[in-house]
Amino acid sequence: MAVTEPSPVGTQQFPMLRGVLPRLPRTLYLVTLLCALAACQSQPQAPIERKQVPDRAAPPVTRATPPALPARGPRPAEHVVVRGDTLHAIAWRYGLDYRDLVRWNGIRNPDLIIVGQRLRLTPPRSASANKPGTAPPRAAPARTPGAPAATPARPPARTPTAALHWQWPTRGKVTAATSVTGTRGLEIRGKRGQEVKAAAAGSVVYSGSGLRGYGELIIVKHDETFLSAYAHNETRLVQEGQHVEGGQLIARMGNSEARDVMLHFEIRRNGKSVDPYQYLPKR
Repeated sequence: MAVTEPSPVGTQQFPMLRGVLPRLPRTLYLVTLLCALAACQSQPQAPIERKQVPDRAAPPVTRATPPALPARGPRPAEHVVVRGDTLHAIAWRYGLDYRDLVRWNGIRNPDLIIVGQRLRLTPPRSASANKPGTAPPRAAPARTPGAPAATPARPPARTPTAALHWQWPTRGKVTAATSVTGTRGLEIRGKRGQEVKAAAAGSVVYSGSGLRGYGELIIVKHDETFLSAYAHNETRLVQEGQHVEGGQLIARMGNSEARDVMLHFEIRRNGKSVDPYQYLPKR
């Protein structure tokens, strides 16, 4: 039987067959070559590693920094009005009654203050009444001998204009807390987006984020005596000047300027913080 020479392709691709293929008949040579090709193709290929390129980090979100709160200690002598201020917010910041600011600064319209305006935060001294540009004090009327001395007039008592029906602003675990300015309040922990409701009927006198430490803040004026505040919201749903009913949805709970999702709730009476437990119904 004639022996054929193997093709260069078979011996180049399979060096181990160089000594075998020349001695095989053509038919066996082709069969052997085909089997070798099949065995080569059946071997699994090495996996291909692909390096994952990490996505570029998103740039940090920057927010406007609200004005700093006053440090605990003596109250400053004055406050310079900045954009976003309201008279009620300024009074809240320094633990004052807004009516005192009106009187001390001779403000005619409490809803109108100007950026850059300087507001005194302490009562004027009696000598300030004689400064240039101010009207001199009126002279006391002559006293008739034997007549009783006149009783100086007193400002009207600051009492609620109507009975308020307080209710809890939200549900959750409640703990007593102190705000960044040292005022008393409650921290009510809940879930993000949870409903925050007005604790009583009133009008919104502040809705913004200009008081550092309170985050997204809403202040509601209930009457001439009581205010309530709702801090660290995720979303504010009411605007300044808007009237709200007790139990009306005004915000969504969040953690703006707070470590945990919560509502920081305060009640102020004549500008001073009080214990909310004295007014809220028992749970």
